[in-house]
Amino acid sequence: MNRLTKIYTRQGDEGLTRLASGERVAKNHPRIQAIGEVDMLNSQLGLLLSYLHADKAKSLEDLALQITPCLHRLFDVGGELSMPEYQAISEQDVTYLESLIDGWNEHLAHLKDFILPTGSIAASQAHVCRSQARTAERNLQLLHKDEPLRKELLAYLNRLSDLFFVLARMINQSQKVTETLWQAAQKK
Repeated sequence: MNRLTKIYTRQGDEGLTRLASGERVAKNHPRIQAIGEVDMLNSQLGLLLSYLHADKAKSLEDLALQITPCLHRLFDVGGELSMPEYQAISEQDVTYLESLIDGWNEHLAHLKDFILPTGSIAASQAHVCRSQARTAERNLQLLHKDEPLRKELLAYLNRLSDLFFVLARMINQSQKVTETLWQAAQKK
């Protein structure tokens, strides 16, 4: 197993970076952009998990345990993007997200209006994760136009944004925070 013994290599100083295959590409290449957005999502998810664990409420700990595997799968997504021959995300991973979404949604009031990305700090962070998942997904779709990606990879990112939306609602409900409903602008 390779160990990272030196963190900096100076090889990126010229605006290039190396994929796991050894190929060097520009740091603004669509593949690197997608990897960066997935990395940002994983970092935002890590912050969300920190908020959930800090609360110490049993219901939030349960939610944290259910979404912790997403940290690992997002790292796998980055691996697939860095090593196109590597296939880690499976249909079962997509199904897992769908089962969480469906299970949580059963405990929530039906939506009649749009809700705004507010609530508790943890719920608001879940909304940040949702919007970052959309950004990562757009970058994957952009890459997919030129370099086809596996359908499981694309579906996983798509489901994650849905998961974070429902998770934000679950967190607000657990913390007894009222959702803020969107109010259309009044016509003058």
